[in-house]
Amino acid sequence: MATTIGRIRASGGIAPTLYDRILAAASVVLAGFAILAIGRGFREWYAVPAIIWAHLATILIALLLTPFMLLRPRGDASHRRWGMVWLAAMFATAILSFGIRTGGGFSPIHILSAVTAIQVPLIWRSARQHRIAAHRRGIRILVTGGLLIAGFFTFPFGRLLGHWLFA
Repeated sequence: MATTIGRIRASGGIAPTLYDRILAAASVVLAGFAILAIGRGFREWYAVPAIIWAHLATILIALLLTPFMLLRPRGDASHRRWGMVWLAAMFATAILSFGIRTGGGFSPIHILSAVTAIQVPLIWRSARQHRIAAHRRGIRILVTGGLLIAGFFTFPFGRLLGHWLFA
């Protein structure tokens, strides 16, 4: 294990794959649409509860950090520090989402929140144990499901960002 870690550090980290680049680009696009929607909805900002603002803030942090984390060299101290910020933002986003219930109950999107809340500690642990393949797989699951799929479903069906973006 030590030789693998040594090679990764000596080479500047694990190079991003095509899938990493696609996830990074999709995160930038989704963040752009979210920021555009928020800007277009400024006339209704006063009516938005604080929990939704907190949820939007944490998700934007995660979305904007995603390309940075996926495309830069990995395995160094900076990656670990920014990774902790990213994981904290993802965990906070998931926990905050349980306080947001349209129509009084949970929606199917809350399943992704539960997966995220479970996945974050597992990702952190795999990184601490230098299980790189497990760490990378967990990150990809979280970015794909917890960020991109969940993020996509914030725009249709009369949800807040969709209302602001398409109104």
